[in-house]
Amino acid sequence: MAGRSFPPGFWTNAGAYLLNGLKNMTVIIRGQRTGLASLLGSDRQTGGFQIGLKMSGKVGVDFACFGLGKGRKLFEDAYMTFYNQPETPCGGVGLSAAGGDGDQARFTCRLPNLPDGIESLVFTAAIDGKGSMRQIQQGYLRFLVSGLEIARFAFTGGDFQDEKALMLGEIYRKDGVWRFSAIGQGFNGGMAALVEYFGAAVAEGEPLAKGKLSLENKMAASSPALVCLAKKAAISLEKHKLAETVARVGLVLDASGSMRHQYRDGKVQSVINRLLPLAVHFDDDGELDVWAFSDHVLALPSATLKNHADYVGTVHQGWQKWGMMGKNNEPPAIEKVIAHYRDTRLPVLVIFVSDGGVNQNAAIKKLLVAAAPLPIFWQFVGIGGRNYGVLEKFDTMEGRVIDNCGFFALDDLDVISEQELYDRLLKEFPNWICEAQQKRIIRTG
Repeated sequence: MAGRSFPPGFWTNAGAYLLNGLKNMTVIIRGQRTGLASLLGSDRQTGGFQIGLKMSGKVGVDFACFGLGKGRKLFEDAYMTFYNQPETPCGGVGLSAAGGDGDQARFTCRLPNLPDGIESLVFTAAIDGKGSMRQIQQGYLRFLVSGLEIARFAFTGGDFQDEKALMLGEIYRKDGVWRFSAIGQGFNGGMAALVEYFGAAVAEGEPLAKGKLSLENKMAASSPALVCLAKKAAISLEKHKLAETVARVGLVLDASGSMRHQYRDGKVQSVINRLLPLAVHFDDDGELDVWAFSDHVLALPSATLKNHADYVGTVHQGWQKWGMMGKNNEPPAIEKVIAHYRDTRLPVLVIFVSDGGVNQNAAIKKLLVAAAPLPIFWQFVGIGGRNYGVLEKFDTMEGRVIDNCGFFALDDLDVISEQELYDRLLKEFPNWICEAQQKRIIRTG
């Protein structure tokens, strides 16, 4: 051992496995690059091998493999391998939901089957829901051949901070030879951020450009029922020059007693379904933040592609268990939203749904005037109600550094097409973004 040094973190990652008797296993450390043939043997490399993945802790994680071509761009949509698209068309990469020996996911790799245009395979993990990568207790990416573990790259939550997604490792071609790199690099966004990162063509010598898989493709992969809505949302996004905008999206739902029939008849669920495509497009996490209010305010779990189908009937035990159905009390809801988004520099689109009965006009006005320097645009939507009070007077509201509010009312959500709804929701948002950029209230891109 004299005269030999080990990279930082070597014993932290390797020691546990050595003590467990895995002395014939190769320990890979973060940042290490190695030839795949020397790691697995040339016969094992061409004959097929598995990548086992696991992350333990108080967070749910989804794993994916991105097949990249030139410029580190996703080769084709079909070469993103994940739970809803478990095999590439060529059979070069396949995913099983869980492997043996404790793996949460296991990818089978047959490199000779890959198209010539595939230059690398990047294995990733993204948190499903709330939480961050610092909550991981232990994790690993390991190589297996015929069920035998050959090599392992281990990590812990102490290696990360608030990241919600990780690039764990990459198998790549260099000078015609397959190699492996242990990356361990984090992203603040979730799976959507990874898709965006790998979804754009890059000119040689230029930094990676921001790009996205189409909204329709994202919906088709995990929520086919929303594909039609995604198509219509995409049209409005292009029309309003918002196709490349990254933002956060929030929804505030009136849950006062007068809204009972709107929940019972599925109107509120329809709002969730219609707004989710916008959240998936805009939001770096692909989530729709949700609050409900009446006498008090309830912060609900984010609406996602996984839980949206019967959101109002199941989330937090369903709307009848939310403890609402009292009287309107908008100011505390506005305050909660402000506190949630105050420190972001991304633009925020908050859609505030109410059936009227607004009576705290002075308090609402005071809060919205004070919120004008913040990166939040408030789009109020009246559905099937009356007496919207100050909400109908935003265009003449004085004392703001920027016009940060919009309002429109609908007698019945079902009588307006999705296309018209998206156009109304997005009508004032682009102008606010331009002015907010000029005043350095937000950053975009």
